[in-house]
Amino acid sequence: MKGLILAAGKGTRLYPMTKPVCKPLLPVYDKPLIYYPLSVLIQAGISDIMVIIPDGEEETFERLLGDGSAWGVHISYAVQKVPRGIADAFLVAEEFIRGESVCLVLGDNIFYDETKKYQYMQAADNNDGATVFGYHVEDPRAFGVVEFDENGNAISIEEKPRFPKSNYIIPGLYFYNNEVVDIVKNLKPSARGELEITDVNLEYLRRGKLKVIPLEDSFVWLDAGTADSLLEAANCVREVQERTGRYIACVEEAACDKGLIQPEQAHEIGRQLGQTLYGQYLQCL
Repeated sequence: MKGLILAAGKGTRLYPMTKPVCKPLLPVYDKPLIYYPLSVLIQAGISDIMVIIPDGEEETFERLLGDGSAWGVHISYAVQKVPRGIADAFLVAEEFIRGESVCLVLGDNIFYDETKKYQYMQAADNNDGATVFGYHVEDPRAFGVVEFDENGNAISIEEKPRFPKSNYIIPGLYFYNNEVVDIVKNLKPSARGELEITDVNLEYLRRGKLKVIPLEDSFVWLDAGTADSLLEAANCVREVQERTGRYIACVEEAACDKGLIQPEQAHEIGRQLGQTLYGQYLQCL
């Protein structure tokens, strides 16, 4: 399975913060925002990853992430020159995907499960369609709402419904089989001129191939797309790390857990960052 991180948005809701710097490179407490989706892909067992970035940002991303070898993965880059919606990521990355199944995670989404059960693995095992997650919220009217049965089969998807059929929304993490590129090629742009990820999910639903995994109460999902949500995310990360003593989105720890690197390699990175709490944490892995 291939992994995609869509990190090409202009971040206009965060202006003027994101005028000089791309949104996924902003800090969320003690690490760059892009570390959070990157750690999700590694936790899902995905080691071949493409980061889709804005034009002109290649050097900045490469300076931060390199080729991924420090974490035992392979990271490549592709430029989305014109923002054409989330689903356009699959067209930008068509040659990279090359007929394989693929996981797409949005570059401003944060996922964390204190139990470390990592339900991503369950989604990655489904090669016969698509798998999305259901995240329970009290008021889902501002989101894409998914309705599903007791077997995890999707029944309906509605965007910002006035009268939601469930309290489960779909966060920015999607697993698709190798049909997804052809599905996107046949999509028509929406009224706002974009290729919508909801339309991709609706096509899998129409084919009877859309599974939904409800996330447990221990799971935290945050969308760091506005100044308020960015601050909320930073405060949440700080609180969890101080309370549990475990770091959220520690890429080196995720790589160690998957056997991609040895603890000694993480310790060396920690020594290079020894003046920071993050570096000190790495030295204790």
